Amino acid sequence: MALNESWHLRTRARQCSATGTPFIEGQPIITAIFPDPESSGYLRKDFLEEAWKQRGEEDEIPFSSWRTTYSPILTTENPQAVTKQSAEELLRSLCEEDQEHTENTRYILALMLERQKLLRETDSQPTSGSTLRIYEHRKTGEVFIIKDPNIALDQVEKIQEEVILLLSPQPVVMEEIVEATEETPPPQEEPAP
Repeated sequence: MALNESWHLRTRARQCSATGTPFIEGQPIITAIFPDPESSGYLRKDFLEEAWKQRGEEDEIPFSSWRTTYSPILTTENPQAVTKQSAEELLRSLCEEDQEHTENTRYILALMLERQKLLRETDSQPTSGSTLRIYEHRKTGEVFIIKDPNIALDQVEKIQEEVILLLSPQPVVMEEIVEATEETPPPQEEPAP
């Protein structure tokens, strides 16, 4: 059963959620994830360190929080746009769709992006029966909450194959490749002039 929660959260704010003070590039900030009772999901808020330290006991308790460094989001367009869906785009769309059957794929994609140093795991929170891993995109500051499905080792290869197919612009069927090579005669050497 898929949880009715928001697994993809907006990118970092440009100002402190508590004071409204704009952040400065390179400034340490605190990012916190709070439960959102209205959507049964989560909300992201960013704070100046000083504002975070001044929070009192009556303030809302975060689900997760971590220290990071503020960097403004660069919105330059890539002139060489790729037509196939990237692992990053696929993870984003699967998190938005939030279908239970994609939990394993989301987890594998998050691990791939972590290995590529695009995502970094900032926290993990145990829940009833599983663990939620919280990843932050290093460039955009987006937060992804990924359920760790505790994949059995004998299932990893199958899931990796599914991910590869999802990332391929046009899935290739191995039988078609074998048939094509069998039907095509080997190239003939042309005599030298």
